[in-house]
Amino acid sequence: MEIKLTTPLTEEKVKNLKSGDQVYITGTIYTLRDAGHKMLVEQIDRGENLPLDLQDSIIYYAGPSPAKPGHVIGSAGPTTSYRMDAYAPRLLDLGLKGMIGKGDRNEKVIESMKKNKAVYFAAIGGAAALIASTIKSVEVIAYESLGTESLKKLYVEDFPAIVVIDSEGNNLYISEKAEYRK
Repeated sequence: MEIKLTTPLTEEKVKNLKSGDQVYITGTIYTLRDAGHKMLVEQIDRGENLPLDLQDSIIYYAGPSPAKPGHVIGSAGPTTSYRMDAYAPRLLDLGLKGMIGKGDRNEKVIESMKKNKAVYFAAIGGAAALIASTIKSVEVIAYESLGTESLKKLYVEDFPAIVVIDSEGNNLYISEKAEYRK
C-alpha cells in the first residue's frame, strides 16, 4: 500500500503502518550516523539538553555529501543500520518513532520498537540522486566537526521509503525470504 506521511510521526500514524507499506514522507527528518549517535548518547548520559527533540522524530542513517552549486544537498543515500543498533533503544525510549536506513536490525532494537511503538523504514541504496531530489532544505544543527556526518535537519517532500519492520515486529526481511523460498 502507498501511504503519504507527514511529520511528526506520531504513535497513531505508526500504528497504521504495516511491514511492506511504501511511504512518501514529507516534513522534517534528521540525518545522523554512528559517530553522531555516540555523541548524542553521551550527551544523554551527561544529562545535557539535546540538539533535537526526539519525540515523534525520524532519524535517517545517512551522511549526505556536500551540495554542488545550485543544489540543496549532494548524494544522500542510506547507510547500513546495524551500526546504530547499540544506540537505537536509548533513542526509542526517548520518543524516536522512525529510523531510515538499509539492512536488518538486531532483536534488541526490534523489541524496543515494539515496546515504544516505532518503525524502521528502508531507503533504497543506490538511489542517492533520487533521494536527494526530495530534500528541499538542509541545516546543520550539531556535531559540525563530523563534516558530512554532522546532525542535519532536513525538510523533505515525498521522500520514498518502505516499512521494513513495523511497530508489531513484522519484518519484511524475514517474511519475504520465506515467501521467496516457497
